[in-house]
Amino acid sequence: MLDRIVHLVASGFEVSGVAILLGSLGATVRYVRTAITGADWTALLPSYQANLGRVVLLGLELLIAADIVVTVAVKSEYGSLGVLALVILIRTFLSISFDAENEGRWPWLRLEAERRSSAVIGGCKLPGATSCGYAEPQW
Repeated sequence: MLDRIVHLVASGFEVSGVAILLGSLGATVRYVRTAITGADWTALLPSYQANLGRVVLLGLELLIAADIVVTVAVKSEYGSLGVLALVILIRTFLSISFDAENEGRWPWLRLEAERRSSAVIGGCKLPGATSCGYAEPQW
């Protein structure tokens, strides 16, 4: 009974993952339709790439979730765990590559870049700077 439930849960994840990946066709149709109407398709390309990348990563996450459920709950074999580890490594590589291409920096440098970009807004430093009447933080 439990085996059947686990397979149903895994199948649900797989169907959802495939449906989301098929949803990437919607992003493609929207991009092509906008490009055909005379809009500057080169200006729309980065947005399309970002949307497509997000859809692919979400679909892969759901497919990996299905593999985890089946591997841990049903198969529990070293070969299955090895394949699962390889799939997770590939997904991680794709995610890091997507972030690096989309944002122009490595994902682990995002916080530092956000701090630098928000340090000055409108010529006035954010809280912690004395130029706007705020006191320096005492760390």
